[in-house]
Amino acid sequence: MRSFPLLRAAAISAAFVVLAHSTSWAKDCDGRGSQTDLNLCAGENFKQADAKLNAVYAKLLQKISPAGQSKLREAQKSWIAYRDAQCAFETLGTIDGSIHSMVVAQCLTDVTEQQTKRLQHQLTCEEGDVSCGGQ
Repeated sequence: MRSFPLLRAAAISAAFVVLAHSTSWAKDCDGRGSQTDLNLCAGENFKQADAKLNAVYAKLLQKISPAGQSKLREAQKSWIAYRDAQCAFETLGTIDGSIHSMVVAQCLTDVTEQQTKRLQHQLTCEEGDVSCGGQ
């Protein structure tokens, strides 16, 4: 009879683990539905990340010097080529599968969010911060 409380505790713990995992998955795409639904959801997440990046990029362009604007445009153009090449490399293993477009969109979202953080840092630089360009 003493094993029953242990089993109940184990079941409750397992339920919390599953719930925590499904909650974090729900932020991106809830995992329900068809692969097409998941692909569309991942694509929508990328569109949102790209829109946020574009907004931060536009704000930064307005803030920095003309020389900085030129360098930022050059850097962003190179970054886009890097992003596309990196995600093409990272998703090569799924290229023939129905999951491929979802995996590509997830990669693009991840790399785009990283770039947004980098540009956001440039927006919030304090005077004298030598890691900030084009100020």
